[in-house]
Amino acid sequence: MDKYEQRRKALRALVDRLGRGGISAVAQKIGKESSYVSRMLYPEGKSGMKRIGEDTAEALQKAYPEFLQLLAPVGDQSFAPAPAPNETRASVSSPSEEPSNDGGMPDLVIRQYEDTGGGMSHGFNLEDNPPGHIRSWRVTHDWLRINVPTHTGLKNLCIVTGFGPSMKPMFNPGDPLLVDLGVNSVDHEGAYFFRVGSEGYIKLLQRIPDFNGPGFKLRAISKNSDYEPFDISPTNPYFEVIGKVLTVWRSEQF
Repeated sequence: MDKYEQRRKALRALVDRLGRGGISAVAQKIGKESSYVSRMLYPEGKSGMKRIGEDTAEALQKAYPEFLQLLAPVGDQSFAPAPAPNETRASVSSPSEEPSNDGGMPDLVIRQYEDTGGGMSHGFNLEDNPPGHIRSWRVTHDWLRINVPTHTGLKNLCIVTGFGPSMKPMFNPGDPLLVDLGVNSVDHEGAYFFRVGSEGYIKLLQRIPDFNGPGFKLRAISKNSDYEPFDISPTNPYFEVIGKVLTVWRSEQF
């Protein structure tokens, strides 16, 4: 087992120990996008996998001193990440600017989240690439300002392509959704991109009182009446809100 696999397994153990929202918590601590941390957990050979390099290992060690202890059971106990200069790497989900055709302000290219999509029906494994998706949107800053006036920051915007009929007629299968990865909790009803374990979903989430105890639970609702709603506890360690859907380019078949 090489050092990269050691680090991947240690990160997996760390995320599991942190519980719900562990990926988001690690991402915030080390200055990466949640999608980037998810890709660091991919096994060797998986498309889109990101190795944990020296700089990232050092950042993990500083943020979580127990990270080195988690390395010990899976490899050489004398191993420690070598220090390296801090380096900022752009996540595949982070938007970038491209020169505009008219020579004005650069266009904004918003990319697909982790080259994957969310399941609008019964969900699918987020680590699998669906057969076909919208890779990016290219828009002007004016378009974003007018059509998406509220978001948590440009770096948190990405495209998620949904599949399945459960959200029709609000969304159609294959429609690209603009998602804000900076929203990781459900404060009010809306369409969210979330996961339960390794299964990803795009559903309306509604806060409802939990009459069996204090607090509330979340009801996942499909717009298609053929799909029954289901309830989720917000404290479920396998539940994670990845982002909130801000807008959609809805397709029509003719």
